[in-house]
Amino acid sequence: MTVSVFIFSLLGAMAIGMPIAYALLVCGLALMAFMAATGALAAFDSQILAQRFVDGADNFPLLAVPFFLLAGEFMNAGGLSRRIVNLAMAWVGHFRGGMGYVAVLAAVIMASLSGSAVADTAALSALLLPMMRQAGYQVNRSAGLIASGGIIAPVIPPSIGMIIFGVAGNVSITKLFLAGIVPGILMGVAIGVTWWFVARKENVRAAPRVSMAERLRITGQGSLALTLPVVILGGMKFGIFTPTEAAVVAAVYSFVVGMFIYRELKARDLYKLILSAGKTTAVVMFLVAAAMVSAWLITVANIPAEVATMLEPLMGNKMLLMFVMMVIVVIVGTALDFTPTVLILTPVLMPLVLKAGIDPVYFGVMFIMNNAIGLITPPVGTVLNVVCGVARISLDDAFKGVMPFFLAQLGVLFLLVLFPDIVLVPLKWLMQ
Repeated sequence: MTVSVFIFSLLGAMAIGMPIAYALLVCGLALMAFMAATGALAAFDSQILAQRFVDGADNFPLLAVPFFLLAGEFMNAGGLSRRIVNLAMAWVGHFRGGMGYVAVLAAVIMASLSGSAVADTAALSALLLPMMRQAGYQVNRSAGLIASGGIIAPVIPPSIGMIIFGVAGNVSITKLFLAGIVPGILMGVAIGVTWWFVARKENVRAAPRVSMAERLRITGQGSLALTLPVVILGGMKFGIFTPTEAAVVAAVYSFVVGMFIYRELKARDLYKLILSAGKTTAVVMFLVAAAMVSAWLITVANIPAEVATMLEPLMGNKMLLMFVMMVIVVIVGTALDFTPTVLILTPVLMPLVLKAGIDPVYFGVMFIMNNAIGLITPPVGTVLNVVCGVARISLDDAFKGVMPFFLAQLGVLFLLVLFPDIVLVPLKWLMQ
């Protein structure tokens, strides 16, 4: 019965158009009222809800979120993103369908800088879609490719999604970051291979081949941008700084490079950029705080045990349990945005993961990858909506363009379900 109260109160609040964060609070109120009425709690106490709400946002690792968002703003405004695209164009732009490979390569590199799918997709769409349209590429297919590349950002470190999951699930963020490297690269390889198949039908002009001297010059210009992920990952691996401190390093580094070296980041733009990062941070933090209220009540109501009872026949088979959980997340991801899905399902699924003996870091990477794929599925599909806005095409056209890449990403996801060592073996090596 408690599970029914949880589901119907949450879905009911969302059905009447209530924002997700407020729907989570309503869900918490409904759970507490139900438990007080049935005697599971001594009494309904609104002060406990307020306290849990404040405690939800009062978490040191969450400080990484605003700094990584600010770093992304500085990168886009300071010219780091553009130089990454130029670098990719110099090395792979002359191949048949070359601009598609540029989009994939740039997406992987930018994913290692910002950790935000929406920010990366917006930057790549603004830079590449006009060029691809002018070169004769099909717009919906180009938009689908760029959207599919954008969702690599939550998987490759530094990932804002992994920070949120790590806090909600009490999992090491450093291990999540390191475990996400190989899956993120595999996602890039998958959409690159898929583009090779679909690009054979494109009748477009290839970009002129760039001389080796020019390639080296452009690579030198982009070297400062390429250095940042090495600094972040190296610093965390060798214990020089924590993920939260890495976010500060990323923000300061991108600010210094954009302002004083590339000189494209202007002092007059700082207020606008900081305000933009602050608004996004406020949305994320309010969601986290509201979700922590529901998460506490989910634990008190023993909902994970009820769900575990439903899935009891699968508990002895880790692979089958993972498969079922991934299917559930795929379905939920079509209706909910990335962050709410992570915050709602983490307290429900993590006890099952631990009880079944599944590595929580492995599950976290798979869970985040699955939620990232949900960003390109309608009707919510935030990243898909971003490319629709830039390309000025309908959501239906964009989804037709993204479909082959969506299937490729799902293929990678279920490959990792079948072979967990693809994630776990590199993690063990990187943790040495």
